[in-house]
Amino acid sequence: MATATNPNLITPTKTPTHRSHSSRKHADPNSMDSGDSKSRFEAYNRLQAAAVAFGEKLPIPEIVALGGQSDGKSSLLEALLGFRFNVREVEMGTRRPLILQMVHDQTALEPRCRFQEEDSEEYGSPMVLASAIADVIKSRTEALLRKTQTVVSSKPIVMRAEYAHCPNLTIIDTPGFVLKAKKGEPENTPEEILSMVKSLASPPNRLLLFLQQSSVEWCSSLWLDAIRDIDPSFRRTVIVVSKFDNRLKEFSDRWEVDRYLSASGYIGDNIHPFFVALPKDRGTISNEEFRRQITNVDGDVIRHLREGVNGGFDEEKFRPFIGFGCLREYLENELQKRYKEAAPATLALLEQRCDEVTADLSRIDSKMVSMSDVAHLRRAAMIHAASISGHMGAFIDGAADPAPEQWGRTTIEEQLESGIGGWPRVTTDVKPPNSTLKLYGGAAFERVMHEFRCATYSIECPSISREKVANILLAHSGRFSGGGMTEAAAEIARDAAKSWLAPLLDTACDRLAFVLGNLFDLAVERNRNHGMSKVDMDGYIGFHAALRHSYNRFIKDLSKQCKQLVRHHLDSVTSPYSQVCYETDRQGAFPAPATLFNSHNSAQVASSFFELSDRRSNFQEEISRDQENIPPEINGGQQTTPGKNADAKEALRESQLTIPETPSPDQPSDAVCAGARKKDHGNGNEIVGGRKRQSRMMANAGRYVDPQQNGGAVLFGSSDINSRPGSAYSDICSAAAHHFARIREVLIERSVSSTLNSSFLTPCRERLVVALSLDLFAVNDDKFMDMFVAPGAIDALQNERQSLHKRQKTLQSCLQEFKNIARAL
Repeated sequence: MATATNPNLITPTKTPTHRSHSSRKHADPNSMDSGDSKSRFEAYNRLQAAAVAFGEKLPIPEIVALGGQSDGKSSLLEALLGFRFNVREVEMGTRRPLILQMVHDQTALEPRCRFQEEDSEEYGSPMVLASAIADVIKSRTEALLRKTQTVVSSKPIVMRAEYAHCPNLTIIDTPGFVLKAKKGEPENTPEEILSMVKSLASPPNRLLLFLQQSSVEWCSSLWLDAIRDIDPSFRRTVIVVSKFDNRLKEFSDRWEVDRYLSASGYIGDNIHPFFVALPKDRGTISNEEFRRQITNVDGDVIRHLREGVNGGFDEEKFRPFIGFGCLREYLENELQKRYKEAAPATLALLEQRCDEVTADLSRIDSKMVSMSDVAHLRRAAMIHAASISGHMGAFIDGAADPAPEQWGRTTIEEQLESGIGGWPRVTTDVKPPNSTLKLYGGAAFERVMHEFRCATYSIECPSISREKVANILLAHSGRFSGGGMTEAAAEIARDAAKSWLAPLLDTACDRLAFVLGNLFDLAVERNRNHGMSKVDMDGYIGFHAALRHSYNRFIKDLSKQCKQLVRHHLDSVTSPYSQVCYETDRQGAFPAPATLFNSHNSAQVASSFFELSDRRSNFQEEISRDQENIPPEINGGQQTTPGKNADAKEALRESQLTIPETPSPDQPSDAVCAGARKKDHGNGNEIVGGRKRQSRMMANAGRYVDPQQNGGAVLFGSSDINSRPGSAYSDICSAAAHHFARIREVLIERSVSSTLNSSFLTPCRERLVVALSLDLFAVNDDKFMDMFVAPGAIDALQNERQSLHKRQKTLQSCLQEFKNIARAL
């Protein structure tokens, strides 16, 4: 038989020959019934060693020892091994599992124990002294618990024991159940132990060896219910009543013994527990004396049941279940039976694992070859990048694979994950249609576009302080005809548009960039599922990281360029040279600017000075002072220029008048006209034509169409005197709101929407693959290979290949053995 690659995992080629019954009272439990059993033992033992060494999850029949703390599990393990190593003294079983690989080796007259190294497949040197074995178990347990800062761990300690007096068994000794944590331990320690033990006992290929002290009654057994949770029907559970000798003195009649041994009514009629007693002497004795004491205790128990109980006991029914020797023989036979039943499935699984390891080796070999072939790597990487770019275009055009339910995002999720949040200065709750659906790609892009439009149209022209209006208007009154009211309102609207719409444009670009940035993971997933690239690029972490970085930089550059373009559009529509504020609305929603401030003779009102301060009590005083600016009558109102008719005289008087200061903006336009008429009566025929025009201008302003028609409402309280129709301040604010709405409409409808689409979607469709190729592949070979060959990568691949090759050799050897077993069966 071929040996394992690891010299520490060698399976013995010799097994004990069949002994005659004359050498012992009972048949030697180490003897084999046939050559087939011997082969199965050796093959499974070898496979078990390989599974532990290489971390294989193979459904090999195994035995798991369960029970409460101090129920005798450790003593039973010592009895099976045939020697003591004081595992009970160090209480190892309470904190870490111990996997005991018992190998019957006829040549090992003294036990040879080896511990598998932590985090390694290698085994250490053989140990002979029992005290050294106990010390290793204790030190390893304490070191791991100290490292993990826990009081219990599911990571096992693996010990391989080769001895002439132990059977071929693999037993996993688990931490004992406890009701209460020790002093200094967390209170949840009992729950952690129970959970860990259940996970170890759950695999159906494991046989459960449950121990319970004889002093515990079946009806009050706490841990029997825990075993029933794992194996409800006890089909794979062997129940062992330990320390049976402590119960013998309570039996006086046969019916008492038979009733106890049957355990009827508690574990089922077809379940037969084993009753075991082991030596209590813990003194220093030889291994041979220890085995002799085990045999003597078995004989003493049977003798007491026969001679110390009236009528004895039902030997035909219960004798095969009393004594350690019977339990050991049963475990060996049961394990042999399970080995035989599992052989076909194990053979099929080994073939599958060998194929998988061979495929992994081929992959490693191909990767090592490709890492030295730059041309091959370039071609494969370019195909992969082109495939990813193609998936991006498909997502933009509406592809819905992978599932949007898993990969898409709602509007709220986009806002939270992007870190952008809501729209700046927007106080209303903007919820576009389909905001609760999980979308990605082109659908999510269009939803953000609609959300941006909703947010923009929800913003009204901001409130304007009286001082700001006064500064702008009074500065314009001397530079523009008509008092500059139209120009002042336009400038106020332009400033508001710049400060309020610019943050919205930046946020829209950032949100759209986030939507497109999410497509990379979707493209990778879609490429993995569809396999369109037909190139194996898995494992090249450096390349995938560089590809992701290049894509993110591409999207970031698009966002930066788009921000510049939309800012340029904003600067254009808010430029003093732009005619947006003076265009007549195509649909007639807004009046022409000339009707806002109607001055029939701009030359005459050019010198008008608008009063915007909040003064009402001095209104009549202002009217009186205005009378002083009216020139006196000439010749008692007679005609000064001969030959002129009445109309000519009227025109002459109007052209010779000096326009006084404009009344307070708080005075309604009608009152201004009335005041003018009153002054006119007080001064004969001094009819102020300019003042009439000003009255008409203010009246027209008071009749200005409500800007709410296009979403441009002025943000002032209607009860405030400052916003009362007819005041100059109110008219300026209304006109500014009209201009703001017009700027917003032109910006969004004519410029920004098309710019966002062309700046993001078109480059992703047409320029992405070129940009990625230039960024990743337009470099020299050394820089290109940096993405694929990290420092030490070749050495790591070689080490991985060696490990896989070793694993492949071991599994193929096990496979050949099981094929031979299958032919024998």
